Amino acid sequence: MQTFERDGARIRYAVHGSGFPVLALAPGGMKSRAQAWEKVPWNPVAALAGTHRVIVMDQRHAGGSTAPVTGDEGWATYAADQLALLDHLGVDRFHVVGMCIGGPFLLNLIRSAPDRVERAVALQPIGLDDNRALFYELFDGWAVDRVGAHPEAGPAEWAAFREGLFGVEPTLFTVPDAELSAITTPLLVLMGDDPHHPSSASRLLAERVPGARLVPRWTEGADLAAATATIAEFLG
Repeated sequence: MQTFERDGARIRYAVHGSGFPVLALAPGGMKSRAQAWEKVPWNPVAALAGTHRVIVMDQRHAGGSTAPVTGDEGWATYAADQLALLDHLGVDRFHVVGMCIGGPFLLNLIRSAPDRVERAVALQPIGLDDNRALFYELFDGWAVDRVGAHPEAGPAEWAAFREGLFGVEPTLFTVPDAELSAITTPLLVLMGDDPHHPSSASRLLAERVPGARLVPRWTEGADLAAATATIAEFLG
């Protein structure tokens, strides 16, 4: 994998295949890294690199990517990293696929750079449904092993980092529920169904975004084969 730097962050990434660009934002919560795609039912590199230029990345603080902890972090910080990577690669318009935390990531890209995102696929996006404590626990469990590596940050900075991500109000974290109906980017939603990826969040997203399509079952067997074909056609 290769790296590039922006504003003190060092971001690791890789590019597979050729064709229209697809930015693939991996699952894993705070550990969202390219390698995570190898452990889930649908892998964009395997599924799309034959027809598209698939760009994968380790988000800041995950895998081989590093960054300081300032307390000013939020979803916009990650979007800025992602757009900076695309600029670094000379990519203007692109498709985006995101799984788990990649759901809020891709919605924030649509919100902040709508003219650049051609189509989007959200696979079991994380979302709020009386479960905020789970996301605080997820962050705290991730952060406890990293505090020693960041002498620049104290408890206040770590707390602000956590709140900037998981203390926000939108169900999908990055786009207010009332603004989902203003999204015009074609969207495909593969439904989640567990405490971190509640089906209610997937349904809200598919119902509110005009023209969005919901795929309820997609993780194994014939359902996975059908979903793989659906994604390929949608992005084709």
